[in-house]
Amino acid sequence: MLLFRTPAVLRWIYPNLLWRVNTDQREVYLTFDDGPVPGPTDFVLETLRAFGARATFFCIGDNIQKYPGIFDSIIREQHTIGNHTFHHLKGWNTSVGKYVHNTALCQSHINGHLAGSTHQQVPATNLFRPPYGRITRSQIRALQNDFRIVMWDVLTSDYDRALSPERCLTGTLQATRPGSIVVFHDSLKAERNLRFVLPRFLEVMTKKGFVFKSLHPNLKFNSHEGAGNAT
Repeated sequence: MLLFRTPAVLRWIYPNLLWRVNTDQREVYLTFDDGPVPGPTDFVLETLRAFGARATFFCIGDNIQKYPGIFDSIIREQHTIGNHTFHHLKGWNTSVGKYVHNTALCQSHINGHLAGSTHQQVPATNLFRPPYGRITRSQIRALQNDFRIVMWDVLTSDYDRALSPERCLTGTLQATRPGSIVVFHDSLKAERNLRFVLPRFLEVMTKKGFVFKSLHPNLKFNSHEGAGNAT
């Protein structure tokens, strides 16, 4: 069993969530959660630029408010933006009303910033990822008409400080396959593993002929595979 690829059964339990893209091409969908923040997000953007890679950033609204210049850099580099709630809420511990309101607050900051940006290459999207991967069925029902809820196929666990950078890299490489949605974190907590793993992951996968694409709301999902939890 691949520890970095979470169980397929979850795809069957939650069939309307996007876990993996349905493709036979050598395509990988990199995603970054919890930014934007000074340092890690800047490093991610620089690394992606070096490899000509596109990605999707699931941003915390409060961080967009604190670091609008870094958020603007993500837009300028033509990456896709996703919603990660305003306060990084854990759905299992949050009422439906509060969860929906917090998500809407984040979206208002995303849309407002994009509307005022001089960089028009990145449109506002309706992509949403629940923090920690924890969301209730009631919250899903409340959000699914307005958002495409995105989970993942591969979890790097880069935020786990007990996990060595070498093991993080090896496990992530072993788990990644065509159509994988891969979760990294552009956060201070994940920074040690992120700085080691991301450039090496991109280098190895590029040599294998993979390309790195951004997610968009109309992607077809894989109907037979699944994924799990993150921070």
